[in-house]
Amino acid sequence: MERGMGGWWNNPELVQKLGIGADQIKKIDDIVQQHRLKLIDLNATLQKAETIMEPLMGADQPDEAKIVAQIDKVAQARAELEKANARMLLGVRQVLTPEQWKKLREEQPRPGAGRGQGRGQGGGQGRGQGPAPPPPPQR
Repeated sequence: MERGMGGWWNNPELVQKLGIGADQIKKIDDIVQQHRLKLIDLNATLQKAETIMEPLMGADQPDEAKIVAQIDKVAQARAELEKANARMLLGVRQVLTPEQWKKLREEQPRPGAGRGQGRGQGGGQGRGQGPAPPPPPQR
């Protein structure tokens, strides 16, 4: 992997603990690379939508119709980013055995754990961590 996108699958200690083979690492690298440009574009779209919203909210006389329309654009951009990220994570998940997946989930901290504020902007991508496993399904 190049330029800071090295994730948990490039951590030799974790790879050994999970029993991940070189072929699996290659497949994960390929999956992340396949999704990388789309995630970058979707993140940029979200940032643009949020940037457009800032002056609308800060106006002396806010235009509710414009703000509501921009909120919809921000929400849509965020949803598209989350869906693309979930597709990438699903691809990575399908490379791992059920036992490897279980061990990885035990090793990875939950998004937002210890911060008390959730994931923050950007959906957690681009900070050198690579894809983290998603939280367990709600029942």
